[in-house]
Amino acid sequence: MAENPEQRQVQLRIDESRMHSTYANTIRTSTTGDEVVLDFGMNLPAPGADAANPVILFSVGSRVVMNWRGAKRLAISLGQIIRQFEERNGEIQLGLPGEADKGDKGGPRLSR
Repeated sequence: MAENPEQRQVQLRIDESRMHSTYANTIRTSTTGDEVVLDFGMNLPAPGADAANPVILFSVGSRVVMNWRGAKRLAISLGQIIRQFEERNGEIQLGLPGEADKGDKGGPRLSR
């Protein structure tokens, strides 16, 4: 039986000196063969829009560009934390604001 090679511990230090935090209530994604582009921002009612012809303005606050491997690691991490949250608090509904009583129809689902 082979012995396990000696394991080295690596210390992780996080540098937050250039970090800035923003809030986003929506995300837009686009892709190329090499990269995934994530635009985080706010959906806001556009000025001058009326009730008959509502217009939403997507104000991009941050753009993150990553390779496909990084995107997969992000998807796995998000899936894990969302699953943990839903196990403690119940399923997160994805319906539009004001449509909670209609239920969530057709949105993406996480596998369990």
